[in-house]
Amino acid sequence: MPGNRTLIVSLALGAAVLGSIPVLAQRSPTGGPVARYDMRAGTVSGMAAMGGGMGAGMSMMMGGGGSNRLQHELYLRLGSSRAAAPGAPKADHFMPPNARLGKSVALVTPRLEKAAEDWKGEKPKGRLLLFWGCGEHAPKGQPIVIDFARLAAGQTPPGLWSTTIIRDWGPTLTNSKTFGRWPAEDGKYVKADSALPGEHRVAGNYSPDIAFTLTKDFMAALRSRQTDQRSGAQLLSWNAVPEATGYLATLMGGKMGPRGDMGDMVMWTSSATRQFGGGLDDWLTPAQVASLVRDRTVMAPATTSCMIPAEVRAAAPDFKMGTLIAYGPMESFSYPPVPANPKAAWVLEWSARVRHRSTTSWMDMPGMEGMGDMGMEDEDDDRASSSSRAPQQKPRCKPRGGLGGLGGMLGGIVQPGC
Repeated sequence: MPGNRTLIVSLALGAAVLGSIPVLAQRSPTGGPVARYDMRAGTVSGMAAMGGGMGAGMSMMMGGGGSNRLQHELYLRLGSSRAAAPGAPKADHFMPPNARLGKSVALVTPRLEKAAEDWKGEKPKGRLLLFWGCGEHAPKGQPIVIDFARLAAGQTPPGLWSTTIIRDWGPTLTNSKTFGRWPAEDGKYVKADSALPGEHRVAGNYSPDIAFTLTKDFMAALRSRQTDQRSGAQLLSWNAVPEATGYLATLMGGKMGPRGDMGDMVMWTSSATRQFGGGLDDWLTPAQVASLVRDRTVMAPATTSCMIPAEVRAAAPDFKMGTLIAYGPMESFSYPPVPANPKAAWVLEWSARVRHRSTTSWMDMPGMEGMGDMGMEDEDDDRASSSSRAPQQKPRCKPRGGLGGLGGMLGGIVQPGC
């Protein structure tokens, strides 16, 4: 199915980023930080962790073959208000031995951060159908139907994409005087037996030394199961992941036209508040997730199932690709500590944070049944490599898509010239 595989790869594209400083304490610092450090640690299972079938680029980034069932991802980003001295920028992250990445990994300063490419294929025709919420059947008022021709003409319906949560990758080349990142071109990747707890140190010639001790490791893997119901709905169920702060499920799919071209496209989210895109598929902090759980955008951490409405599946008979996210904990650090004297100045030298998440994905397509559906019984199969998405991709404009690849594919339509 060459056409379907091309479509799958297209749906796997799309990323966006804006930087921010982590919340450090109730008292705000009076100055700084000179340097900001951001770590994002993820666990990937299901289709995206299989290492093959998603294009050579993704396979290379994931660093493995088709037998991989679980992978870890780790992104490191350092931004500083200082220029490098002396010479060219240089920084290293020294890891504990259990990370199994050698003595250190080098944070490379790029000349530029590659912009996410616009959708190069033919502009989609037909319609986009939006569904949201868990339930046997879609409630009255769904789906919202959007004509692709109107999107291509710049007639974007208000509230189509979520602006509640903005992607946050921390330091970037544009919001830092000097910047470094990893993964880089050093051939190193997190491994099956890599672990994070222990002492970490970041040292370079453009930032003060940063030192902190991590207590939290990569999150456990998500294992999902999809069970068809007599009504035509599908029960999505999963294992409870320790330390998960909330869950979000999304599905995108479609109906092929009579000549094999794309007909209707379908998007569904478990959000009860019709929240699509934005930074919802990013590494969210526990505080962000707690707020989203309260307004029912994100499912509560005790939740282990969600019914995908029958109408969603009926509207996308030819292919469906689902993703489930378990948002996780965060550890944050700063130096120097808050002064005992509340009137004393508190000028930060550095701040650091480590955010966690676990994701799984699956494919539902005729002839590809069960692709990426790992089942909840495969708890012990563990592989690891770097991430399926390159952190060096920086958007040229504010993200509005972002539900995985569909946002990337629609980017040139929703935001012409973006």
